[in-house]
Amino acid sequence: AEVLGLDPREVNVPVVGGHAGVTILPLLSQVKPSCSFTQEETEYLTSRIQNGGTEVVEAKAGAGSATLSMAYAAVKFADACLRGLRGDAGVVECAFVPSQVTELPFFASRVRLGRNGVEEIYPLGPLNEYERVGLEKAKKELGGSIDKGVSFVKK
Repeated sequence: AEVLGLDPREVNVPVVGGHAGVTILPLLSQVKPSCSFTQEETEYLTSRIQNGGTEVVEAKAGAGSATLSMAYAAVKFADACLRGLRGDAGVVECAFVPSQVTELPFFASRVRLGRNGVEEIYPLGPLNEYERVGLEKAKKELGGSIDKGVSFVKK
């Protein structure tokens, strides 16, 4: 929204992968409304999205995190879940779920929510070269994190 000069409520960027650093992969080639970015804009926006949480912690001098952003995201997702459970059509959000979108056992991607919870997991769609490289980096890092999480749960 910042680069496009639009109201953030009007812009949707699918963000896939994971929840930290390089595992966060914004698919800027799929932004709605449709637009294109220069390589410089793509790198800038990707970095800002990947490091947004860190920026907040640094701005608060280590005295807090992006609690309002996390609360907003939780409410938005809870509302989407409730709309899906109610039977509303077309409820689509990004969620970290068991998935076959990649070879990893879990991955965050667009999902359709319905009366039975996650009813459909969408493929990533067409990726540009920058996103393909980012996806490989994300999968490498995310794979290690998933292994740690699965090991922890099995203890």
